[in-house]
Amino acid sequence: KGVVDFTHAVDAKIVTSFAINAPVRDANGVWTPIEAQKFLAYTHSIGGTIAAAELINEPSFASMGGAPKGYNADTYASDWKVFVPYIRKAEPHMIILGPGSVGEGGLLAGATGIQMIHSEDMLRNEGPAPDAFSYHFYGGVSQRCSQGGVGAGTTIDQALSADWLNRTLHDETFYAALRDRFTPGKPMWVTETGETACGGDPWASTFADSFRYLNQLGALARQGIQVVIHNTLAASDYAVIDEDTLTPRPNYWSALLWRRLMGTTVLDAGPSPTPDLHVYAQCLRGTPGGVAILAINADRTVAHSLTVPLKSQRYTLTAAELTSSTVALNGMPLQLGPGDTLPQLIAIPAAAGEISFAPASITFLAAPNAANPACK
Repeated sequence: KGVVDFTHAVDAKIVTSFAINAPVRDANGVWTPIEAQKFLAYTHSIGGTIAAAELINEPSFASMGGAPKGYNADTYASDWKVFVPYIRKAEPHMIILGPGSVGEGGLLAGATGIQMIHSEDMLRNEGPAPDAFSYHFYGGVSQRCSQGGVGAGTTIDQALSADWLNRTLHDETFYAALRDRFTPGKPMWVTETGETACGGDPWASTFADSFRYLNQLGALARQGIQVVIHNTLAASDYAVIDEDTLTPRPNYWSALLWRRLMGTTVLDAGPSPTPDLHVYAQCLRGTPGGVAILAINADRTVAHSLTVPLKSQRYTLTAAELTSSTVALNGMPLQLGPGDTLPQLIAIPAAAGEISFAPASITFLAAPNAANPACK
């Protein structure tokens, strides 16, 4: 009920998965909706709606999600063939997602000592296609859970490196290939992501992780990913809000600016003048003809420039240190006001021409008068 109340308060949507453990199975071990029916009925009774759902969270590691012993790709396929018809009848407006796997494209590929169910094997016999192909992405495992044989995480020294920032594309390439083989034409969603798996590293709560987060949003949007769900809102190190104080962390402000400025139509930003300057362009949200540009300077020591042929409004995020939990917008620290009100996100004018981006900075440029015909 708390989740439903929250969605009403902030105009959010619920994406979830269902119980798949032994008590919800019939005598032949096949999934039944015995608990799903209760879950959906109660959600409706309190005024809630589930927008989308996967059958199981991360079936590539089904044993971690409470699956019965011996759960394999064939079991998943049998469950799926019951799950989809049931949802189509019981909740016809729900978007069915799948498979929701994780780690096969990079993090856990080739790892030893880990029992993995491969998405390829699940999809081969799955039957009815999902409405959208979903997967999870983590570039590594946090220090609290990293083990030998499991893809290691990274340190803050590498937080702005091209290798770290581009890992999200490795998994997207892997899962897009599976989508194209088994569910061609379906949209793709990333239904869970964060700094690193298993709660994140302590520096996930600092400005350093905003480079990963915003670069991931820009890069995946350019690849056609339609939804990216971040883990978490207010729990552990990778949360966008501190779970004890409820203070927004740098990634909260990053998400807020993205949501305010970046629309859903992706544009060609053109080539970047340097590999350290990651540039993305999309239609300006809510402004017909307008264009928004995201420029991420991941160079820690050198400023880089970009020629923008339009005057714009500039929003630049910086911090005194990469490890800071406080971020400034155009030099002014971002913080909540009385009664937890959001501050005004005040831009500064930027003339057309060459624009310089300071080392280790993130800048949004809003050009409402661009008159771009693609931005209707």
